[in-house]
Parts: sequence; structure tokens; C-alpha cells
Amino acid sequence: MSQPLVVAIDGPAGAGKSTIARRVAVRLGFAYIDSGAMYRAVALWALRERADLDDVARLEKMARAARIEFASGGSAVFLNGEDVTEAIRSPEVSQAASKVSALAGVRRALVEQQRRMGAAQSVVMEGRDIGSVVFPEAEVKIYLDADLEARTRRRALELEQKGEIVGAEDVARELAERDRRDSTRVTAPLLLAPGAVRVDTTQLSVEEVEQVILKLIGDTLR
Repeated sequence: MSQPLVVAIDGPAGAGKSTIARRVAVRLGFAYIDSGAMYRAVALWALRERADLDDVARLEKMARAARIEFASGGSAVFLNGEDVTEAIRSPEVSQAASKVSALAGVRRALVEQQRRMGAAQSVVMEGRDIGSVVFPEAEVKIYLDADLEARTRRRALELEQKGEIVGAEDVARELAERDRRDSTRVTAPLLLAPGAVRVDTTQLSVEEVEQVILKLIGDTLR
């Protein structure tokens, strides 16, 4: 392959983006990039520095200075040389990342980083604006979706595996609010990008979704 290939995977929380993107990247030998982890990393740094999350100029400067790297296979996230894989998943960081990711300056800075990553190597990148904003000309654009009940069940199971027991109603409420926030924000809202293929994962297994996406990629490369 003479030019790096970009596989852009977008969709709401709980649709299976991270699991599928990581599996597809491993199958293809591509780099896996979790764009959400990048915003979380900036949020973690801001919290550690006690930065005001409304200080747009400072947060954009931090986003531009942040050196964010992913280990082979995408299982680990490094911020300025430190493994922050676990630290960026705390509830406090999640809340801060929600605010940080809505700042246009921060998004501009991280989109530039994401584009550099995609220009340097073939990638499977997942998030909420990869096919619409980061790589609108991506060769393969996927929008993973699922109904709220299925996404609630998956997220509750994910939290349970981490030792967090959360009621289904609370999980559903959090996901619905996140959907509303992501789809209505002014900067890079969550949407079905032009040219993206919507894949409803509600009734599909992880293996079935993986096969659907691998076939779409294979068809593109023919």
C-alpha cells in the first residue's frame, strides 16, 4: 500500500467503537487511535495542573503541548512519556474531558495531532467526529450504532467488569445525556458523516461486526 489508509469509526457511546476498532486494527496490522483518550489525557493534565477548565487559551496551549502516544495494539495511552491508561478513566477525568472536548481550541489542536498520525501510518481511528471533521476524505468511514437498551446493557457490563456496580437506569440516563450533548454541541457534533456506512450492532456479535467492517475495507481496497 503506497499511501496510508484511514479507517474512521464514529458513533455514540456504547455502540462498540473501541472494541471493534481495536480488533480491526490488530487484524489489519494498523495503528489503533482512540481519539477520546486524547481528550481525556488533556483533561487529566489540566486537573493535575489545577487549570481552570474554562480557561480556553490555557487549555488549547496544553493540548498543543501534550505528547500523546499509543502503545502497539492501542492497549496503553501515554501522556508526555507517562502511562496514563488507568488514570484517564476515572469519573473525575471523564467529567473534565466532557468540558475540555467541547472547546474549539482544544479540538483544533488535537485534530491536528490526529491528522499527523493518520498521515504517518495506516490507522483505525475511532471517536465522534473522525469521518466528519478529522478525516472527511477517509477511504473507509463507518458509523457504529445500536439502540439505547443494547448500549446500556453493554456499558453496565463494562462497568461491572471494572468492579463498578451501577443501575441500568442510571447508565441509560447517562448515555442519553451524552447523546444529547454530543449531537447538539456547536463544535464537531456527533453525526452520520457524508459517505459513511451505518452499521447497527444491536443484534450483532463482536465477531459479526468485525467481519462486516473487514468486508467493507476489503471492498474499498479492490
